[in-house]
Amino acid sequence: MTAKYIHSSLLQYAGLLTALLLLCLFFSVQTESFFQIGTARLIANQIPELTLVAVGMTLVLVIGQIDLSVGSVMALAGAVLGVLMAKYDWPLWSAILASLLSGAACGLVTGVISVGFRIPSFIVSLGMLEIARGATRRLLDSNTLTIGSDIAIVSEPIQGVGLSPAFLLAITAVLAVQFFLTRTVFGRYCIAIGTNAEAVRMSGIRTAPIAIGVFTLSGLLCGLAGLAPTSLMEAADPGAGIGIELSAIAACVIGGTSLMGGRGNAISTFLGVLVIAVLQTGLSRMSVEDANKQIVTGVVIIIAVLIDTLRRRWDTSSV
Repeated sequence: MTAKYIHSSLLQYAGLLTALLLLCLFFSVQTESFFQIGTARLIANQIPELTLVAVGMTLVLVIGQIDLSVGSVMALAGAVLGVLMAKYDWPLWSAILASLLSGAACGLVTGVISVGFRIPSFIVSLGMLEIARGATRRLLDSNTLTIGSDIAIVSEPIQGVGLSPAFLLAITAVLAVQFFLTRTVFGRYCIAIGTNAEAVRMSGIRTAPIAIGVFTLSGLLCGLAGLAPTSLMEAADPGAGIGIELSAIAACVIGGTSLMGGRGNAISTFLGVLVIAVLQTGLSRMSVEDANKQIVTGVVIIIAVLIDTLRRRWDTSSV
């Protein structure tokens, strides 16, 4: 990695890094013991599920689509894991594999119906949201299912490091998706589809398999995300992941991913997740009520969208 590459990367993420630094400084002044390694570890171990879902959402937004079912798919994956381990005594890794496949299957179905029949993904994923949530409740009889301590290995901080395997997994996913988007032909096709799908079709590239693959990958990441809360609680919760789709979209927008498609960046999305997590943790330390926390988070999202819009207009006028 050259000094030139590091310099250009820092410039690319300068705005988000500055925002994060300012937030940390603000909360360090307002609360005691915020700017500490312990707080950083706490935040890191709280964000794996949002990071994984947001990175998958980035891919979907890049191709100009949206997936509102991610929270329910995440909950379904957790339910599959819980039922197989608690009721059928499946080994941990076999149950994890089955839960990942359930997430990928949901993404595949959403992609096939949305892309294959040219139905807006907003509508199809809304249907999948209800199906996956209903299936989760059916599997768990609408009750929390205790699994036991075998699953705790995923979220327990590693001795001497203080970070959980779930967080390290989420970071790996961020880097993998970043590589996928910027260094592979498939990733460049995704960006091209989000920019102008018709032009890509006219050039002889089949866009449908690519788009379906993106939905499937997003579902797989949701399945992976389902491991984090299930492991943390050592139980499968029918209410897991409610509202996480909005947080994921917010993280993408804060990170500069375009809701119109054609532009997205996994590392920026991760920084967007950190902005939300630092904001939520700092406000909690200040004993701000949940309602006010939502208002502040909403204001931050609107400011991020405004900045992004102004930046795009500036870029357009500069050409």
